[in-house]
Amino acid sequence: MSNVKAIANDAPTGQQELKQKKSGPWREVWRRLRKNKAAIFGLIVILILVFLAIFADFVAPYGYDDQNLQARFQTPNSQHWLGTDNFGRDIMSRIIYGSRISLQVGFIAVSIAMICGGTLGAIAGYYGNKLDNFIMRIMDILLAIPGILLAISIVAALGPGLRNVMIAVGIGSIPSYARIVRASVLSLRDQEFIEAAKAVGANDFRIIVKHIIPNSMAPIIVQATIGVANAILSAAALSFIGLGIQPPQPEWGAMLNTGKQYIRDYSHMTAFPGLAIMITIFALNLLGDGLRDALDPRLKS
Repeated sequence: MSNVKAIANDAPTGQQELKQKKSGPWREVWRRLRKNKAAIFGLIVILILVFLAIFADFVAPYGYDDQNLQARFQTPNSQHWLGTDNFGRDIMSRIIYGSRISLQVGFIAVSIAMICGGTLGAIAGYYGNKLDNFIMRIMDILLAIPGILLAISIVAALGPGLRNVMIAVGIGSIPSYARIVRASVLSLRDQEFIEAAKAVGANDFRIIVKHIIPNSMAPIIVQATIGVANAILSAAALSFIGLGIQPPQPEWGAMLNTGKQYIRDYSHMTAFPGLAIMITIFALNLLGDGLRDALDPRLKS
């Protein structure tokens, strides 16, 4: 009887293990992420911003450059919920349209850095020796230059504009991705499944793309989430000093630059774009911290 009870007690455990295997690793990551309320809050804020960016033409009550000189410097009211600027343009509409530019800069700049840095890091970590030393010394030189100063130098050479800002911010972020991917590759290249892939005749490109990169995605995803926040902040800083997106494009940093001369009498012109930047960066950092905890295998319960 005791053996029968033991088998009966073990049955649910086996079913639970089978369910966990069927659920897959990413569903397990989502299960752990849902327990983090701060990360879910950040995810909701980012989804709202993405929705506003996609449907800005339908959500915004006015066009981003609709000028009404009779409505200049209005404080928040029923017609203009966040007030108007020095040209009578609706600030809320410009912030909504600005989310499109900020998210575009963030995602594209991070994509540039992730592709270039990830490729260099994978090559350096997989082949090692002199090639590793050469690539990483170049990355060290780039890391020695503060990212914002490197971006300023690149934009000053290429000229202001949306495309050049994305390129400048992306190049400045390449070294961090290269180092993260290289560290992951160094820990994976001597594993048994890599040796098995070599034994069956897989070439280096297939091993890197099919086996090493997918198993290095956890730290890359976390870095990319936080990298989007840094890219948005860098783009806003470039626009604030006049080297980024140029007026009348409604970029949040450019809006701060316009409003700074009126900050004493019309503080709403700088307060609301500043809040937009702050909330976006805060939400991305919360999501990044939550993903880091959810993707950490040591925290599996």
